Amino acid sequence: MKYIVIGLGNFGSSIAEQLAEMGNEVIGVDISMSKVESMKEKITHAISLDATDMEAVKNLPLKDCDVVIVGIGEDKGANIMAAALMKQMKVKRIISRAIDPLQRTVLQTMGITEIIHPEEETAHRWAQRLNLEGVVDSFELDSNFSIVETKIPEEYHDKTVKELDIKGEFNILILTTMNVSEGKNELGTPTERNTVQGIVHADTKLYKDDIMVLYGHNKDIRKLLDQHKKFKEAQN
Repeated sequence: MKYIVIGLGNFGSSIAEQLAEMGNEVIGVDISMSKVESMKEKITHAISLDATDMEAVKNLPLKDCDVVIVGIGEDKGANIMAAALMKQMKVKRIISRAIDPLQRTVLQTMGITEIIHPEEETAHRWAQRLNLEGVVDSFELDSNFSIVETKIPEEYHDKTVKELDIKGEFNILILTTMNVSEGKNELGTPTERNTVQGIVHADTKLYKDDIMVLYGHNKDIRKLLDQHKKFKEAQN
């Protein structure tokens, strides 16, 4: 996977470094040369430029990038400007930092749905989430076991927990499912809302594009997600 991290403060530098350690290609961007210099040996590339300048941003390999993370913190104006430029440049996936509810609402209004709250969520948690394709959210219990939210794939649609036997095949438990529905934020912008459906039973049916919450060993979760990915690729 190829990532661009804009803003190399405490949060941005941490998530960039961890993604690089996981074997990903990571380009770090910051207007501060000292921050860029401090990251040169830790990630694939570190570049000093103004991410709010359209002409400067055009020099980034955005078309080849899988995810752009806007990690700019205290300068909310620069954060929103950089995120807006990423939308304008039509990058594949944008994740932006927000430090207060108003900033989150503005980002949502711009069409950015993946928003980081570093005061509540650690860089390590986001690095883990990003490194597992198909994961909506994750919570690492320790270095081996995690609770993971992932969208229910098409091949599971309208099948019961008993029929799928995920526990038998992967040694993974389905803790619950969540129904995804459309809602609106304070400015009336459409947002997704997840409604927990309660504890699953053997006869609980799963429906594609809803979310299932899994518990298991990280290697088993990765194995299940890899199978979903291969099935999707075969269908295409």
